[in-house]
Amino acid sequence: MHNSVNTILGAGGFVLLGAAALGFLLTQISNRHLSLESQPIYEVTAAFDNVGDLKVGAHVSMSGVEVGRVGRIDFDAARQQAVVSLRLSTEFNRIPIDSSAAIYTQGILGGKFVGLINGSSGVYLKNQDRLAATRSAMPLENVISQLLTRYLGTKTVPPGGAGGGGLP
Repeated sequence: MHNSVNTILGAGGFVLLGAAALGFLLTQISNRHLSLESQPIYEVTAAFDNVGDLKVGAHVSMSGVEVGRVGRIDFDAARQQAVVSLRLSTEFNRIPIDSSAAIYTQGILGGKFVGLINGSSGVYLKNQDRLAATRSAMPLENVISQLLTRYLGTKTVPPGGAGGGGLP
């Protein structure tokens, strides 16, 4: 009987440990991280014509290094644009104020993220600043449409008409 109780408690502990590990992995796979410590941040905004399927919690990166996360996505009715709030770590407090932001796709069909492109100013972004230069997301349908238009536009009728098979 004693051995049976130890086995049940051991199995229960193993199941709880597995559930905790699964929960942690899910937070790492998704765009929302479980953070055990609160990092100091500052918040800047950027306005886009189209954010595609950008989600709150998406990465904000600069030169391939994660510098923050998307904190909020709102709509500015006066400007008819989406306003994205970027929560940047204070560890990265020397981002030039003339930097720009663009929305990119991870891989071919991956999720969206915001990429910051370094500016050259000696003045740096601070809390509540707004990035002036942005490039919106390009939906996959638009990319395919543009490629088809270019491809079909390059097909021309050969000299001598449609049936012109060569010399007379």
